Amino acid sequence: MQNELLSIETKLIIKMGRKRLTAILVMALAASALIVPDTDASQWQPVSGHIMTKWGETLNPAGVLPEYPRPIMERKSWVNLNGLWNYAITDKDAECPESFHDEILVPFAVESALSGVGRRVGPEETLWYERTFSVPSGWRSGRVLMHFGAVDYKAEVWVNGRKACTHEGGYTEFTVDITPYLSHRKNQKVTVRVWDPTDHGTQPRGKQVHNPEGIWYTPVTGIWQTVWMEPVPYYYIQGLRITPDIDRRVLTVEATVSGGDNHISVSVADGTDVVAQAEGGRKVEIDMPRDMRLWTTDTPFLYTLKIQLREGNRVIDEVASYAAMRIITKERDKNGILRMCLNHKPLFMFGPLDQGWWPDGLYTAPDDEALLFDIQKTKALGFNMIRKHIKVEPARWYTHCDRLGVIVWQDMPSGDKGPQWQNLNYFDGTENRRSPESEYEYRKEWTEIVSQLYNYPCIAVWVPFNEAWGQFKTKEIADMTAATDSTRLVNSASGGNHYKGTGDILDMHHYPEPAMILFDRDRVNVLGEYGGIGLALDGHLWEPDRNWGYVQYKTSEEATSQYLRYTDMLYGLIDAGYSAAVYTQTTDVEIEVNGLMTYDRKVVKLDEEKVRKSNDRISRSLQ
Repeated sequence: MQNELLSIETKLIIKMGRKRLTAILVMALAASALIVPDTDASQWQPVSGHIMTKWGETLNPAGVLPEYPRPIMERKSWVNLNGLWNYAITDKDAECPESFHDEILVPFAVESALSGVGRRVGPEETLWYERTFSVPSGWRSGRVLMHFGAVDYKAEVWVNGRKACTHEGGYTEFTVDITPYLSHRKNQKVTVRVWDPTDHGTQPRGKQVHNPEGIWYTPVTGIWQTVWMEPVPYYYIQGLRITPDIDRRVLTVEATVSGGDNHISVSVADGTDVVAQAEGGRKVEIDMPRDMRLWTTDTPFLYTLKIQLREGNRVIDEVASYAAMRIITKERDKNGILRMCLNHKPLFMFGPLDQGWWPDGLYTAPDDEALLFDIQKTKALGFNMIRKHIKVEPARWYTHCDRLGVIVWQDMPSGDKGPQWQNLNYFDGTENRRSPESEYEYRKEWTEIVSQLYNYPCIAVWVPFNEAWGQFKTKEIADMTAATDSTRLVNSASGGNHYKGTGDILDMHHYPEPAMILFDRDRVNVLGEYGGIGLALDGHLWEPDRNWGYVQYKTSEEATSQYLRYTDMLYGLIDAGYSAAVYTQTTDVEIEVNGLMTYDRKVVKLDEEKVRKSNDRISRSLQ
C-alpha cells in the first residue's frame, strides 16, 4: 500500500500542491497501518532562535520524510519509524535510563532546531533513544529487518532489551535483522545508544566542530537519516552491484544474497516495455538493445529494473531498481589535453561546492521537497555538476541527481587532525600521520561509502582528501579507491598535497578568482574550488552580527557583476587545460555568507538569468 502510493507521487505533485499531497499521503499511510505512531505529535515544537526554511516552518511531525528511503533497491512493503521517539542524555559510561521523559523528532540530530531539543551532547555524554513499534501480522512468516540510514557516530541497538548490533561510522547505512529479538507481544521496543566525540575523536566528521566558526559548523549527533523496517523471506537479496558498459552494450547486475541454493533473474524496462532480460547465478550480464538510450546531463534516461531471487521457478524475493547506460572516462582531445568524458564525449563539469547543511535540520533536509530543491536550483542556474563537500547524503538525494541529470563529485568526510594547511604544490615532505585506529576508521568508512554509493549513475568522481585535511598515504588511498570502484575517476587530493602519477586528476584551489597554478599533462586538470563571493542579507542570517566570506559585497548587482567577471576568467582557462571547475558555494552555511542562495533557501542572491547564461556557456564549452 505504502509503496504504491509513493510510486504515483510524482504525477500527483503536478496536479496538486505539495503540502496538500503530503497531508493526503500521511493520512493514507497512517490508515494503512504501515506508519505506527505511538506518541502525541501535537506537543512537538521546533527550537526557536535561528532562521528556518519554508519546509521546516510547515513540518508535520506525524509525517516526517514519508518517502521510501532507498529507491535504488525498493520493496513493496515497509514501515517508516521516523517521528517522535523518547530520548535521554546521560554520562558517557552510564547504563540505560530506567525511564525516558523527553521526546526528540527522528531523524533530526539532537543539536538541530527540528529535533525539538537543540542541545549539544559532548564526548563525555551519551545520547539514548527509545520507542515502541508493532510488526504487521503478515510479516511473521519471514525475517524483519530494521534499517538505519545514518547515525553519527557510534550506535548500539537493543530490541526488547537484547543487544542486536553495534555500528561505527556517521555516514554509512546499517541493517539489523531483528527477527530473533521480537516477542509475541504486540508492542516491541527498540533502544539506541549513541556516542559522538565530534572533533575530540579520530573518526570522519566532515565540518563538525564543538566551537563553530568560519567554515566549521555545529556538531551533528545521533540519528540523522530515516529509520525503517521491511519484511524479507529467509533467503533474500541483501544488496546489488549494477555496472553499465556501453562499449560492450552490456548491463551487469550482481546480487548479494543471505544464503541458499538460488539464482537471480533481471528484467530491464523502458517505461512499461521490457527491452532486455537475463537469468542465472548471482551475477548476470544483460545484453542491451542496439538502440539503447544513454544517460547524459541533458537527457538523463533511466531504465527500470526488476530483480528476482529464484529457487527453481519459484520467486523467493523481488526488488525494484534502476540503471543508466553511461561511462565516465578521461581521454585526450585534439590538442592532446586530457579531458573528462561522458560517453566518450568531452564534458566540462561545472558546479557548486555543496555542503548539504540546513539551518533547521543541520545534516538533514526538512523534507524531500527541500532535498530536491537544491539540486533543481543548481540545474536551473546552468550547472551540470555538484561537488558534495565532505558529507554523504541520504540515498534519495543521489536518486534525484540521477533523475535530473546532475553529475556528482563525492568527497570523503574529513576527520582526525582537521585542517593541515600546506603549500598548494607538489609536496615531497612527510604527510600527516594517523594512529592505527584512525587509519582503520578512515579506510573502513571510505570503502563502505564508495560501495554504498556505487550504483548511482550520477557519481563520476571520488575525492578521498580535501586540502590536506588529515591527508595520508595518498597514492595508497587513491589506489584503494580505484580498486573499490574502477568505473569512476579518482581525484586523490582536491587542493591538497599533490603527488605526480597519483589518481586521475590534478585539482587546484584558488580564491577568490580562477587561476591555473600548475598543469599536469598526464592527468585531468581541474579547478576544485574558487569564488566565495559574500553577500549578507538581513533577515536571512544565522548570526546577524557575525558573518564571513572570501570577498564581501553589499548589493546583488555588485555580487552578480563579480560572479560574471570570474566566469569570464574561467572561460579563458579552458583552452589552457582546465576540464572542470567548482564554485564556492550553493548556499550560505551558518556564518559563511558566500552562497548563491541564503542559508534558509528563501533568496537567490545573484541575478538568476545572468548567472544561468554565463554558467551554460561554461558547461557546454567542450561540446
